[in-house]
Amino acid sequence: MPFPKAVHRTQDLYRRLTVPQFTVVTGLLVIIAGTLILATPVCSNAKVGLWEALFTATSAVTVTGLCIIDIGQDLTNVGQGVLAAMILAGGLGLMAITTFLQGFVVRGTELRCRLDRGKTLDEFGVGGVGTTFRGIALTATVLILIGAIVLYIFGFNDITNHGERLWAALFHSISAYNNAGFGLWSDSLEHYRSNAVVNSVIIVLIVLGGLGWRVTSDLWSNRKHLQRRNLSLHTRLVIRTSLILILIGTVGLVITESLSQDHFLSSMGWSERLMSSLFGSISARTAGFTTVNLSLESISDSGLLLLMALMFIGASPGGTGGGIKTTTLAALMAATRSTLRGQDDVVIRNRQISDKVVLKAVGITVASLLFVLVMALLLGMSSSLNGEQAFTFLEMLFTCISAFATVGFDVGVTQNLSHFGQLVLIVGMFVGRLGILLLLSAIWEAVNKDRLHRQNRIGYPREDLYV
Repeated sequence: MPFPKAVHRTQDLYRRLTVPQFTVVTGLLVIIAGTLILATPVCSNAKVGLWEALFTATSAVTVTGLCIIDIGQDLTNVGQGVLAAMILAGGLGLMAITTFLQGFVVRGTELRCRLDRGKTLDEFGVGGVGTTFRGIALTATVLILIGAIVLYIFGFNDITNHGERLWAALFHSISAYNNAGFGLWSDSLEHYRSNAVVNSVIIVLIVLGGLGWRVTSDLWSNRKHLQRRNLSLHTRLVIRTSLILILIGTVGLVITESLSQDHFLSSMGWSERLMSSLFGSISARTAGFTTVNLSLESISDSGLLLLMALMFIGASPGGTGGGIKTTTLAALMAATRSTLRGQDDVVIRNRQISDKVVLKAVGITVASLLFVLVMALLLGMSSSLNGEQAFTFLEMLFTCISAFATVGFDVGVTQNLSHFGQLVLIVGMFVGRLGILLLLSAIWEAVNKDRLHRQNRIGYPREDLYV
């Protein structure tokens, strides 16, 4: 029969895929399925065609939050529910989802394959992938429900319809924990800028989602004896780096926007300035929610530059955010310090970091920078060739970093781009969520199939290079 043969051939194809290739293929399939569902009349109105559905589905699965439609107006309740499901799938970790699904396709895998899949899921050891996935899902469910309950009771009190308030609380709790930045209102959370409860809940969910499974699991395991020496180096480094970035971002925004006249902090009191700056600093690290209108008129160039730096760094490994990750920045800073001190080894907190980790950090940063610059170059070429609305280089670079780091901040560029420009952002969101090295690895393995199992036993002579 033709159908069983097709299924068998599909399983055969999936068995031959490596973990990076499987992740890329499955991610594309999830986006395509989401696109087709969102484009149906049950999920959206006539304004949402296949292109709008594709952009929205990609933004949801990659937990970015960039939009070319109005989520609250153009999607039905069913469509919003589908969008929330895609946010959960992408936020809980696209690689975790695909690794879990791979167990149903690949039968009789050897120990080495299980180890590879475990690494993709950020697994600690050889234990089953399902156990870790259940832990991730349970943690997310508990935190999302707590956030939704607090928002429903104390946050969105101005919504009189209880059903609408419940859905708004649940949807924004899902979006916040998954660092997606999607909102049901066109102005994001600007209406709740002075609401301390809404700001606090969204901030806590963003931070907890961005810390990553390793960190939350380590903190929970040591909750009775929560001392620094009991925590792993990874946990201490993530927490320390995250706190420093939050502090730098908050103070930096207060200074840059207070010194600049007629910008978003100029009309606020000091308590609201601090709250808005804190919210902006945390949201910039891949969350995408805004309590102020982002544009060249509302924020200074120095403020935009600070936000771009925070966006590019992003969240932490295993978290729901994007960017190059906090640990990558920490490794680069430690390597720089060792170079300035004339040391041969990179040391963090009395622990020597392997050269492989440092090289990976350098590779991620350089590849990400080059990719973002190519995106900005393509957007500039698109604007010149198609006679689009003229954008400044700062606006285009800001939008490219926002897409690649899966943040979702927009300064009015995304909706005004041509389909080619929006396609550049779609590719950027997908690559940024998967990780630039994972995608390059998938491509390399596809091109060099014959070399996958060959070990390089050739040694090369060493020679110094002046840098």
